[in-house]
Amino acid sequence: MTLRETPDGNVIPDSSGIRGFLELTDIRKDFGTFAALKGVSLEVRQGELICFLGPSGCGKTTLLRIIAGLETQTSGRIVQAGKDISRLPPMKRDYGIVFQSYALFPNLSIAENVAYGLVNRGKPRAEREARVQELLALVGLPDSGPKFPAQLSGGQQQRIAIARALATSPGLLLLDEPLSALDARVRARLRGEIRSLQQRVGITTILVTHDQEEALSMADRIVVMKQGEIEQIGTPTEIYARPASPFVADFVGKTNLLPAQCTVENRVQVGEQRFECHTNGATCKGAVQVFFRPEDVMVRGVTSATPNSAAAVIEKVEYLGSFSRVTFRLNGIEQPLTADLSLNDMAEFTPRPGGTLRVAVPADRLRVFANA
Repeated sequence: MTLRETPDGNVIPDSSGIRGFLELTDIRKDFGTFAALKGVSLEVRQGELICFLGPSGCGKTTLLRIIAGLETQTSGRIVQAGKDISRLPPMKRDYGIVFQSYALFPNLSIAENVAYGLVNRGKPRAEREARVQELLALVGLPDSGPKFPAQLSGGQQQRIAIARALATSPGLLLLDEPLSALDARVRARLRGEIRSLQQRVGITTILVTHDQEEALSMADRIVVMKQGEIEQIGTPTEIYARPASPFVADFVGKTNLLPAQCTVENRVQVGEQRFECHTNGATCKGAVQVFFRPEDVMVRGVTSATPNSAAAVIEKVEYLGSFSRVTFRLNGIEQPLTADLSLNDMAEFTPRPGGTLRVAVPADRLRVFANA
């Protein structure tokens, strides 16, 4: 196999000519009678950051552990950089891993923690010291070598854990809920730092998270999982704007999801309200579900002649800083709906509980799902 130099000067295997750097084929994992994974197949491309996203118990962490060799699949095949690693032990697989708990050795200095994998591989002292300094600079903590983990903040410890995972120049980086133990502000800052670092190094990365904002802001592609199966794979834009199922629509972002009837192409009936939409013909068969995001709701320039407009009765207004979330009802629809309105819209229309406001949803923002 040929080699390539990463942006930080490391030399690693070049798998650009291989169809997928990591290929999972029909991965199944059974725990007794319970199927944690039900035949998952996936291709991870060279240099991308891919995210396994889903609720607790969907199988995302089990899949990551199988890739790492920390769990053994019941059946299925794993190929990394053209090599079948399906039954290899963890120490013979080419990856670095970062856990939620950091897992730094408290009795070792930061420099010793970062160098741990290099010591195990018998690297000379001078080479180890140079690599440690390089990585500490890379993660923005160049003077932390003599310190101990307890002297660093949670965010700093997680950066050291990433440096340690990168020390041996692995072909694959595995991140298992790496930010969930941090507070919201540190989490938001660190996810940007991790993404920037991953792009600079150019390492293929798999991130496991249940945090949809984390997935949307960091990933090249997102794998949405449900009950041991893949529900959808796509870019953040595809997952958010064009969800493949009601589950994805409801799990990723805020949503309005309504039962409806579709008897005519490009038109649905929700309670007493009729909406124009793009059904593409295929989904227009009786009972369906209609989906739109709170930010899709329009109030500016809406009149009775505007398509898909109706008088909304305001129930609740929540101030959320950069926008307000308005809960409202439409005549003949039992389910309350939500709209996210900008500060300018709030200042102009001043919606109040008990008041009315004319709203509309553009036809191209309505998505129709056939009932399963």
